[in-house]
Amino acid sequence: MTPIESTAIVIVATIALFTWNRLPVIVVAIGAALALWASGVVSLDQAFAGFGDRAALFVASLFIISAALDKTGVTAWAGQYLIAKAGSGQARLLIIIMVAAGCLSALISGSGAVAALMPVAVMAAIRLRQSPAQLLMPLAFASHAGSNLLLTGAPKNILVSEALEDAGLDGFGFAEFALVGLPLLAGTVAIILLLGRRLLPRESSARLPADFSRHAQTLVEHYGLSDGVFRLRVRATSGYVGVAPEGIDVGSDGRLSLMAVQAGASGLPSRAAAVSEGDYLLVRGDAEAVARLAAEMHLALREDGAETGLFSRRSGLAEVVIPPRSALIGRALFPGMVTDSGDLVVLAVQRAGVDIEPGDTLLAGDTLLLEGGWEALDLRLDDPDVLVVNSPDLVRRQAVPMGAGAGVALAVLAALVTMLATGIVPPAVAGLLSAGALIFARIMTVEQAYRAINWTTVILIAAMMPLSTAMVQSGAAKVVADHLVTLTGGAGPIVFLAGLFLLTASLGQVMSNTATTMLVIPIAMAAAAGMGVSPRPVLMSLCIAGSASFLTPIATATNMMVMGPGGYSFNSYWKLGLPLMIWFFVMAVFYVPLVWRF
Repeated sequence: MTPIESTAIVIVATIALFTWNRLPVIVVAIGAALALWASGVVSLDQAFAGFGDRAALFVASLFIISAALDKTGVTAWAGQYLIAKAGSGQARLLIIIMVAAGCLSALISGSGAVAALMPVAVMAAIRLRQSPAQLLMPLAFASHAGSNLLLTGAPKNILVSEALEDAGLDGFGFAEFALVGLPLLAGTVAIILLLGRRLLPRESSARLPADFSRHAQTLVEHYGLSDGVFRLRVRATSGYVGVAPEGIDVGSDGRLSLMAVQAGASGLPSRAAAVSEGDYLLVRGDAEAVARLAAEMHLALREDGAETGLFSRRSGLAEVVIPPRSALIGRALFPGMVTDSGDLVVLAVQRAGVDIEPGDTLLAGDTLLLEGGWEALDLRLDDPDVLVVNSPDLVRRQAVPMGAGAGVALAVLAALVTMLATGIVPPAVAGLLSAGALIFARIMTVEQAYRAINWTTVILIAAMMPLSTAMVQSGAAKVVADHLVTLTGGAGPIVFLAGLFLLTASLGQVMSNTATTMLVIPIAMAAAAGMGVSPRPVLMSLCIAGSASFLTPIATATNMMVMGPGGYSFNSYWKLGLPLMIWFFVMAVFYVPLVWRF
């Protein structure tokens, strides 16, 4: 069996198994790589070369950057902004998401654009009670169209421009791609708006995060803190300055109660002998009484938290349950009490949804509402004596927009965009430098970085690379391309463009568009010379065809990135991808020659 025949059999079997969708995609992809090695088409080093490939490393680093944006509350802020602009309509949200993806992918890679916007899209979908499956594939497909807006949109753009320069012609200008990129993106948005709701899955099989945007209000209502709990900052002119914490009186009419005094520097329960300027008073009571106390005693109402004032950049709430055999069973806890660690305050204690009586001891199944610094909540609640209902880390990511470290995360993102747009370093280096900077700045720990990476996507990208190598190395791709020139070269340039598009787009469903473009460029240049036409429209048409990777999840890294979070199967892509491919075909074959004349 020849290498070409072996490669063809592996490709057909791989696509069939992906379509069958009964085996994990990683198993199929690794099986394809091993089959190519076993048949002698690629060497063992080539079969596993993808696991050290720069594309796989770049995508892995993007997951870390995306997780950092999520952890620091940048995603929560962006999600709230999108929701405010989109209102309650899915169509408007779709337009905003897709236009943002298209514009961002013009400056950086499509993978970078999807990594930055994917958590925002998921959060927006959850808060608007829509399926993320209706948003994530449009996000990926819009990045394909946006890659044709500028020269920096994708490596294939640079390849076709350099091919013109190598032939002694002027390369494509930096913004010349926009002549076709803008209508491509506009048409993509229009098609998805018209057909997306019917062709995309209505429900996602992926496990979605809970919506914690109103978590503070939910806890307040559940624990009967209807009057609210407020954090008041002590000003320099306040009468409480110099007073011992136990000597503070917030009113004798019973409308207000002091729960704790917190140190201004740390936000932890104060251990100082007297209250100082900048400390905080945690006060429970109705809003009117709290406002009057603040005015009379020169206290400042904080404005960086949620409605109740309980969520801020430094502190928040956590709900825990007392499990069986907990060391806390038999202990008496009461609202306002500081825990033994000295950094958490008990706000409420309930049994079966009802506040327990003062003096009652804890039983298994009782629930506590605790308040304290986010770091203290993360540290103290990692304890077998309590069961955390909702992870403080997950709550903070959604409930505290632009939290601690947000400025650093945004600065790293801006640096990444700059490096990718200017090409000062290769994309993989830019991604790894950015991820390393986030770990160095302690925005992410090494363990959190490991967990942030979607390893299914990374392994799938790496395992599918030998297939591209085999197609080129075996000569299979060249045989197909040569037959195309023979069949269409004598029928005129328009027919040739149609054949070129079909060839390039077909190869692009199983090969990277960069590899496909590199393979087809010399054939396209030779055919243009043979027909006596300008290579500019031929190469621009080739560039568009290289972006039409819509039919399979393995076609591009962006398609694979949204597969898991969107809960898509292998068969989910072609339904919406086919109309988009037809649109790209029309633009490549009929529109391009109107702008770039033969």
